[in-house]
Amino acid sequence: MLRQFPSDYLPFRVINNYGPTECTVVATSGPVPHDVCTNSRPTIGRPIANTQVYILDEDMQPVPDHAAGEIYVGGAGVARGYLNRPELTQERFVKDPFSKDPCARLYRTGDLARWRLDGNIEFLGRIDHQVKVRGFRIELGEIEAVLAEHSVVRQAVVLAREDTPGDKRLVAYIVPADVAGATAETLRVVLRERLPDYMLPSAYVMLEHLPLTPNGKIDRRALLALAPVVTREPRLYCAPRDHLEQTLCRLWEEVLGIARIGIDDDFFELGGHSLLAASLFSRLDQALGRALPLATLFEAPYVAGAIHVALSVQKRNQGQKKNKGKTVLIFDEQEAFEGRVEDLIGEPPDFTNTFYGRGYRHKWANNRGVLVACA
Repeated sequence: MLRQFPSDYLPFRVINNYGPTECTVVATSGPVPHDVCTNSRPTIGRPIANTQVYILDEDMQPVPDHAAGEIYVGGAGVARGYLNRPELTQERFVKDPFSKDPCARLYRTGDLARWRLDGNIEFLGRIDHQVKVRGFRIELGEIEAVLAEHSVVRQAVVLAREDTPGDKRLVAYIVPADVAGATAETLRVVLRERLPDYMLPSAYVMLEHLPLTPNGKIDRRALLALAPVVTREPRLYCAPRDHLEQTLCRLWEEVLGIARIGIDDDFFELGGHSLLAASLFSRLDQALGRALPLATLFEAPYVAGAIHVALSVQKRNQGQKKNKGKTVLIFDEQEAFEGRVEDLIGEPPDFTNTFYGRGYRHKWANNRGVLVACA
């Protein structure tokens, strides 16, 4: 895959061709401009004459522009199939749903790509680099493409690692073009602007170069064979200041499998995700003897912040009044609440008795204007 634009000093034009052997080698072609000012990688051009190229989803439906899908190739160059391999032929050479010719077929390349707005095709990688992490199907090539567009990145490869059984995480391996600028935080911000949270790598590993196979392709197995990745980056360590912070830091360390976590370390930046968050809060319930809402971690994903939010919730709950009927009122909202209820039921509410017990549950419980919460 062509990863860089040619220099202005070359005395010839560069043409980038793409095509599998099953489609007579060349299916798309396009000139590569010299040293253009863009962070994107060169495209593979457009379909050549007598060739049709489709980028389709799992249901063989066309994907929108700039969305990733599998390349299907049709036309005069498509082979008949594999010699003495009928099952593989049936799998890879499929009926062309877009052709009026009943005998027309498409070849499923297994390559991942997307249409650019200018009509060219951007090659992203192999479809077999698609992984499933925490229930989400992820195209690793999509993440790599966004990383490669940044000026501080020369090369990028993203893999799914499972260093701890049952805990699969995305790891980005980066060959930086600018060592000082290619920090994990910088890249994380770039990806967060373009991709959903479940596609964000848990760790970023900086390398001088990527390992290659004998035929010059990136050796992903060699990357996986590297030592387990520590998701934590060097940062100022803020030690816990009291017993509560010590307890939370210890639980953070147990769930994430990382030693020496400080009170300002971000749970999600250290590789945490929703499933680990649920495990963490289950342990918190046992250790603290009270349940905290899971949303606490998303509001403040670090120990000091989580404690602050939890204490705020506790203080707010202490400002509630419970009567025998299990009706809960917030003190500073009670006056407005009582006025609203009086308007609805036609009489002043008596909260010394059970409000719901007086027959109003069915009639008013679902009215959004009534600020009633049941303990």
